[in-house]
Amino acid sequence: MAAVDDLVAAVQARLADHEGSLFVGLDGRSGVGKSTLAEAVVSALGGGLPSVDVVIVDGDGFYAGGTAARWDRRTAAEKADQVIDWRRQRAVLEGLRDWGVATWHPFDWDADDWDQDPPPCTDLPTTVEAAPVVLLEGAYSCRPELHHLLDLRVLVEAPAEVRRARLVAREGGEYHADWDARWAEAEAHYFGTVMPPDRFDLVVATA
Repeated sequence: MAAVDDLVAAVQARLADHEGSLFVGLDGRSGVGKSTLAEAVVSALGGGLPSVDVVIVDGDGFYAGGTAARWDRRTAAEKADQVIDWRRQRAVLEGLRDWGVATWHPFDWDADDWDQDPPPCTDLPTTVEAAPVVLLEGAYSCRPELHHLLDLRVLVEAPAEVRRARLVAREGGEYHADWDARWAEAEAHYFGTVMPPDRFDLVVATA
């Protein structure tokens, strides 16, 4: 996949004259293939010469939750700002950069009822130690409030019809219809106004 080669090359180029961990944000709309790309990059860098270790911070674990009724009352800008708890993400990135380790309780996607305030989080914490490359993967991972902590901001793109097909294949038609009605407005605002393509350091395509 060209996207893997392009991202690996960009990371290697940044590492050549970089001290400490390289922090990379991997952003993009739902269905573009961010998670698949992240895993492929981990494999490619880990199998290279020299080998480079990568740790992934799952951005979905910082979903901010909230009731559907409260979500529906928000504007597109409010949805884009509040769907992910970027303040907790910032604390994790700061911990990894300053201390080499960070611990947090991710959102519990397996909770019996996660349409609630405050959002349910897992009982067991996640602890991550810094590696030569720290990859924050997930939609909204390159928002402006995190820019000072990211050394490389990457946008992953794919055509709308490809993204829709991937979402349906992964979650089913009913999920996709509900996602379009509830989440697409936030992404449209974020990637159209807050973080358009020209605000990223690198844009790669997965289809």
